[in-house]
Amino acid sequence: MAHGAPVVPDQKPAAEFKPYISADQEIPEFTVKAVILGAIFGIIFGAVTVYLALRAGLTVSASIPIAVLSIAVFKRIGKSTILENNIVQTIGSAGESVAAGVVFTTPAFLFIAGGADYFRYLPIMTLAAVGGILGVLLMVPMRRALIVKEHGELPYPEGTACAEVLVAGERGGAMAKTVFAGFWVALGYTILQRVFHLWRENFQYVTSPTGNYRNAALTSDVTPEYLGVGYIIGPRIAGIMVSGSVLSWLTLIPLLSMFVPEAQVDQALLATGRTVEGIAGMPLANKYYFAYIRYIGAGAVAMAGMLTLIRTLPVIFTSVRDSMRDLRQTGAAKGMAVPRTERDMPISWVAIGSLILVLVIAFLPNLPTGGFPASLLTGLLILIFGFFFVAVSSRIVGLIGSSSNPISGMTIATLLGTTLLFVSIGLGGDMYQSAALCVGAIVCIAAANAGATSQDLKTGYLVGGTPIRQQIGLLIGVLASVLVIGWTILALHNSDMGPIGSEDLAAPQGTLMAVIIKGVLSQDLPWGFIFVGAALAVVIQLCGVSGLAWAVGAYLPIATTFPIFVGGAMRWLSDTIRARKGETLAEAESEVSSGMLFSTGLVAGGSIAGLLVAILGSAAWARGVMQGARVGENLNVLGIFGGAAAWSALFFFAILCFLLIRRSLRKLEV
Repeated sequence: MAHGAPVVPDQKPAAEFKPYISADQEIPEFTVKAVILGAIFGIIFGAVTVYLALRAGLTVSASIPIAVLSIAVFKRIGKSTILENNIVQTIGSAGESVAAGVVFTTPAFLFIAGGADYFRYLPIMTLAAVGGILGVLLMVPMRRALIVKEHGELPYPEGTACAEVLVAGERGGAMAKTVFAGFWVALGYTILQRVFHLWRENFQYVTSPTGNYRNAALTSDVTPEYLGVGYIIGPRIAGIMVSGSVLSWLTLIPLLSMFVPEAQVDQALLATGRTVEGIAGMPLANKYYFAYIRYIGAGAVAMAGMLTLIRTLPVIFTSVRDSMRDLRQTGAAKGMAVPRTERDMPISWVAIGSLILVLVIAFLPNLPTGGFPASLLTGLLILIFGFFFVAVSSRIVGLIGSSSNPISGMTIATLLGTTLLFVSIGLGGDMYQSAALCVGAIVCIAAANAGATSQDLKTGYLVGGTPIRQQIGLLIGVLASVLVIGWTILALHNSDMGPIGSEDLAAPQGTLMAVIIKGVLSQDLPWGFIFVGAALAVVIQLCGVSGLAWAVGAYLPIATTFPIFVGGAMRWLSDTIRARKGETLAEAESEVSSGMLFSTGLVAGGSIAGLLVAILGSAAWARGVMQGARVGENLNVLGIFGGAAAWSALFFFAILCFLLIRRSLRKLEV
């Protein structure tokens, strides 16, 4: 049947709810094939998330595409149960959430005093593992309060949609074909573009540096992953993001160009540690961006994150209160017979595991914890902030979804609390910058993974999964994905796209965390520009607009946000056409519509291809092959577009947009 009405049970109160697979049914669930496939997907989507988050500062939920792909793979190699597919998506989605937390924080090591010593594989892997495991453990005692008792109040949109996909997969269907179609289109597009160079990778228009409207830059990286991200987040958020970039690149840079001479900009860049040679080869608009605009954007992101957190304070209070109450009730109910669908990991495991993690943080020599006894304070802060923001993250994603979870705001609050405490007890200066980041990174990873864990447990609650098996699966997903996350970050940093912090790998959240730490502990920042950005974020928020989305756009290059905006515009166009054909708004905007699944494939295919091309381009043995494969340049194929062939980028991007719209208008048969 055509997708539309939900196929999972209604959001009834917990006492009346009956899952798809009842508690007294025992069917294959935690099987070897499910664990292996989930771990493979966790590794793949962990690497994809690293690539996407470093470039665009954004991530997309992996649960639904993994569920769809799991159903497709198992149909190829044999039968599977709905609970096996649920275990696959549970394990696989852990890689995406942990990778997001890692990328949002660990790049800051590159920009703080002494931090580069810790921007290595083993420290990154350790931070990722500790944060990911902590997020799973601390979510265990909160599951009953948030997932079960508030079943009718907290919808957990991604978790509910994923359950719908799993149930639909039980009834047959071809949803995976749509995901794979997007994947192969994006893979082919990226290879033809970035390996064979049959068309340009970006389009740009920059005004004269001496005219009345100086150095205004409109550029666009025409990549399938950005188009897919824009379609997934929708026209409103995409439009808000690009408006921030429009202010930065088409307003503030031309304004600064009128009053700040180039020589002064060069001096400001030298003060940030850039070399004379690097500055000389930089476009003028980019000079203003790296010297001034990035600090304005960082101030805007910091303020917007704090405002988002302040707005959720009532939710935070309720989350912590209810979680503590549930802990007491769990203890009182100990010893009673527990149905399969209510079996959680024992609370003793949670307590012992959390204590071990604190000791690991305090005494492991490869982590920047400040040395004993400060390392004990670091471990204690991680546990306190971690428990607090895991509860917050879980309730927030239950209300508004993982995509709107203010992880940056929680991390900012953690860093501010940690650094101010350090200063108050005499631990200021450069020495403790890395220790403060260690606290922020682990809490960020834990909160990010807790949000995804909540969605997975909601899916399991709806389809009749066993909680303890999902919780163990999440731990496996964390441990599998951390093996590749650190390697992927380092590979991209050392690739032709790098280093991190450049235009191609902007890493906006990581740079922001460094700004906050340095600002509090070393007082070494251009505070004027940061305050300007903070004030702009307040203005935007007062206008009733999402300040965080706008601030991220103000920080990112317009080359990143403009193709995302185009993707959002394609979503608006598709929804409009489908509405005129008589479809309801719910059908047009469904999480599992044709357009959403095709866009997920675009993101996965484009990111994987881009990651492979970046790594191969940096390998000495592959450079000659990559150079010889540039057919578009070597045979002058691009000459048909004339001049520098800049219009070739727009031409082929328009074809990609057409394919997306065409696919999104198809009825999805499930």
